[in-house]
Amino acid sequence: MTINTPAIATNVSELERLKTLHNGTKAPLTFTDAEFERRLGGLRRIMAEKDLDAVVLTSYHNIKYYSDYLFTYFGRSYALVVTPEDSVSITANIDAGMPWRTSYGDNIVYTDWRRDNFYFGIQEALNRRGIKATRLGVEDDTLPVLLRDKLQAAFPGTTLTDVSQAAMRQRMIKSAEEIEVIKHGARIGDLGGEAIKAAIREGITEYEVALIGTEAMVHEIARTFPDQEVRDTWVWFQSGINTDGAHNWATTRKLQQGDILSLNCFPMTSGYYTALERTLFLGEPDARSLELWNINVEVHERGLELIKPGAICKDIAAELNEIYISHGLLSNRTFGYGHSFGVLSHYYGREAGLELREDIDTVLEPGMVVSMEPMITMANNQPGAGGYREHDILVVGENDAENITKFGYGPTNNIINP
Repeated sequence: MTINTPAIATNVSELERLKTLHNGTKAPLTFTDAEFERRLGGLRRIMAEKDLDAVVLTSYHNIKYYSDYLFTYFGRSYALVVTPEDSVSITANIDAGMPWRTSYGDNIVYTDWRRDNFYFGIQEALNRRGIKATRLGVEDDTLPVLLRDKLQAAFPGTTLTDVSQAAMRQRMIKSAEEIEVIKHGARIGDLGGEAIKAAIREGITEYEVALIGTEAMVHEIARTFPDQEVRDTWVWFQSGINTDGAHNWATTRKLQQGDILSLNCFPMTSGYYTALERTLFLGEPDARSLELWNINVEVHERGLELIKPGAICKDIAAELNEIYISHGLLSNRTFGYGHSFGVLSHYYGREAGLELREDIDTVLEPGMVVSMEPMITMANNQPGAGGYREHDILVVGENDAENITKFGYGPTNNIINP
């Protein structure tokens, strides 16, 4: 255990700017040391290609990806400084020794007692390693202008170079250890879906159903990952008009007979997002609703067939568009057909280079993990009003793709008649 033991302070000016808080022992991480070295090795290759002395990562997703530490912002900045030899996280004193315990690499704690101690911590991380940086890597896709300007001021004469896109491309290819975590996430999402399906009845509110699904998933996450933090899992459960958007939060609306329903389970397994999304009906759907639902299922099933190594994202989108066009429903689409999975949540992360959209020419490769999630929405004054959405997760292999979502979809499985 290594903890600073300063003399008793009689004035705030005497308090430390930085601390070492190796409090306790390192906790078991989500992945092996070899996996983190693999990731850091990939980042160091990016550093070499860009002739960088070090990289200062500041996003939730890259700090998590390269160190296993997922910070809580609350108005304070965090960083992971990666050098050719090692890595060190820069974290706030409010978190004490937890960041060191739950991360791969070293840690420096900065305090609140002087302005811009965060930047001083980054300077010290490099100074202690004898690095006088002339070129530093940063993440321009998530780095606010104010923070970037202060970082530049902390390193005058140093060139700040973007590494965000190269790091994103590295994250797009998952390792066997990552895929194992993602598969557990898909399984846990299915369990949440079953708990929700069993709870659906007339008169229950959206938020009550959401809580039931969330609780079921959180318990299973704790059983599956007993050494990790339990955080961030949630459910969007929607009914009636609230199904029109994919990201609509649960409300106090009570379910009614004949409602269109949307089940959306999001288990967060150590920062790794997975999803289960399904259309359901409470009671028999009317003829137009059933027709629309079946059309969306047709698109979903064709999309599942198209996901394979060598397929091009924009070509998948183009072919699925043709199905909607044949039914006069192209304008009822609300977003792309799918996206990459990994270190991701509703408030951090996005591997935008791997999305099934018309403007993405990425070729699917083994190790990529993508969803197939077509959705159409009919306005409230139209027959079949509501949003129709299905969602499966697929792992691209050498010759085909494995669907790791097992929860049934479509009218055969999801008409609820209590």
